[in-house]
Amino acid sequence: MRVSCYSDLNAEVVVADDSTVSKTLHQDERIKVVLFGFAAGQELSEHTASVPAIVHVLEGTARLTLGGEVMSTQAGSWVHMPANLPHSVLARTPVKMLLTLLRDA
Repeated sequence: MRVSCYSDLNAEVVVADDSTVSKTLHQDERIKVVLFGFAAGQELSEHTASVPAIVHVLEGTARLTLGGEVMSTQAGSWVHMPANLPHSVLARTPVKMLLTLLRDA
């Protein structure tokens, strides 16, 4: 059994000026967990994931567009997305976000 433990997720990623950074925290046959850091104004353009996903905003505020629906998120926001849902992210402030991709075993 492999254990992954992070005592402070916000400390695991540094938001760099004018960029988006990502760090894979855990990956196995069932789940992939990626920590993102977005500078204010940075965006992930519309795309889809072939598996269900969960977004958890850890810090900052962002605009998420999910299948045409626009929502404002902030630290503490949690969003479940079904597979193949078109979505995008725009950081309004510096943002730290945890993305969990759920795979079938």
